[in-house]
Amino acid sequence: MQTQALSGGFADPARDAAHAFRACLQAMARPGRLFPAPGATPPAPLSPAAGALLLTLVDDTTPLFLAPGLDTPALRGWIAFHLAAPICAPEEAVFALGAWADLPLDRFRLGTPDYPDRSVTLIVEIDSLSPVTARLRGPGIATHQDARLPAVAPFVANRARYPLGFDCYFCAGESLSALPRSTFVEAL
Repeated sequence: MQTQALSGGFADPARDAAHAFRACLQAMARPGRLFPAPGATPPAPLSPAAGALLLTLVDDTTPLFLAPGLDTPALRGWIAFHLAAPICAPEEAVFALGAWADLPLDRFRLGTPDYPDRSVTLIVEIDSLSPVTARLRGPGIATHQDARLPAVAPFVANRARYPLGFDCYFCAGESLSALPRSTFVEAL
């Protein structure tokens, strides 16, 4: 387990982090579109895309909630070595990582009217980013974008709270997509 914690980071940290950061930005700017995010090989069951997101966006000043399905000694060791991120309760999280069913949405920070940016960003592991289940509209989308979401109703409710709410990244394999709180969602 010790060697697993020490490996799996970016092989070329400067280049791989730059590519992953660009994928993070493009995904949030273009909701529902798929972007490659390779370069990380975190311990199973974490996907390479989620590993790349963590390596790019999380550090020792970023409280991270680990959902029960991913809270393993191997992943905790990998996070401790590569990120030094403090593992925290949902109420304190800046980022939350897990499968959709394991994330306690009612316990995360959604920001305040004075500070809507003080909310959580979810990194959601899903089996696949296809087939599509929802139609997205709003900023960053010319007309509409179809995407796969693990559910529709929570994202409709999330948009209704705008500018408060959570933002999401969805990860499967080496691909990711994103859904900011400003996006309108409807079921297909």
